[in-house]
Amino acid sequence: MDFELTEEQVMLRDTVRDVLTKAYDVEKLRAVTDTELGWDKSVWKSLADIGILGLTFPEEDGGADAGPVEFASVMTEIGRALAPEPYLDSVLVPGSLLSAADAETRAELRGALAAGDLLMAFAHHEPGDRWPVNKVETTAAPDGTLTGTKSLVGHGDCADKLIVSARDADGIGLYLVDVDAEGVTRTAYRTHDRRRGAQFDFAGTPAKRLGTGDQAGIIADVEVGVQTALCAEAVGAMERSMDLTTEYLKTRKQFGVPLAAFQALTHRAADMYAKLEQARSLSIYATATLAEGIADPIVASRAKLQICRSGRLIGQEAIQMHGGIGVTAEYPVGHYVSRLTAISHTLGDATDHLTRLSENLGTYESISVG
Repeated sequence: MDFELTEEQVMLRDTVRDVLTKAYDVEKLRAVTDTELGWDKSVWKSLADIGILGLTFPEEDGGADAGPVEFASVMTEIGRALAPEPYLDSVLVPGSLLSAADAETRAELRGALAAGDLLMAFAHHEPGDRWPVNKVETTAAPDGTLTGTKSLVGHGDCADKLIVSARDADGIGLYLVDVDAEGVTRTAYRTHDRRRGAQFDFAGTPAKRLGTGDQAGIIADVEVGVQTALCAEAVGAMERSMDLTTEYLKTRKQFGVPLAAFQALTHRAADMYAKLEQARSLSIYATATLAEGIADPIVASRAKLQICRSGRLIGQEAIQMHGGIGVTAEYPVGHYVSRLTAISHTLGDATDHLTRLSENLGTYESISVG
């Protein structure tokens, strides 16, 4: 299989990199993430204007009908820039879940998402949940009203509409909810990586069911896509952490010579590079699997496990080799490590994914330990 990007994919990557690089340095990032919204509407409009927001949607829904390789490239650039815009939470995830909706609803909402006129969020996780989510205690009454609590809703603070998972007579259903509907209480919060989220409480909230039947399978498939996107974002953050560290070793002097002259530090940098390449390879593997039309949770767990391990080592080494400056808010490397930490705990940490893989040992032809 050829893992090189096509000319069109390179152009997409470079365009997104150009937009985000011009928009953000560490000072601008801190200023933007300290605002109430936490991201820049002008950057959001730029992403909409060049077609990024609708990238993965079918053309009839106002999109570009691009595949996993393209959205992975975008996520990698978001990771490199630490861009706080809610592309994953507010567009990619809800847009994917809208596959359960009727054609008219799907086209209307995806078109608004692609244009940047609508923000949505997926409300699925509940208090006390640990990944993988096995319980959905939010319920939908026969009249379609919802009752329950969703505690971890990424960028739910700025969402206009929600897609809510709820238990009903058919199993798990997906319900469309206006955030200003009767019976909705939203409690916004900030996370340590300077992102935003919200908890939602529903008390007899009117909602519209998207599609029919048990939709747990749709949720599971979308989660594989989210894991793949997070892996790609983490690779971008690790790449930049590595770049910052090697630049620092080359320019910072001790005893009159650059730190790069000390063999112990160059060996540690080499270990960082090896972990980065392992993470990149597993991210490509997960993306390629999705590109073949296979949403395999085992593949996603393999990739996420390596991302967690690589992100931890690269983050720790980047901080340590920068010394005291590495943990200051004025220097970017600490922000990258914070984001890598958040990614490693989103939809399961290393232990959770190792547990999933261990539970499936009997299905593997061979096993390697690393």
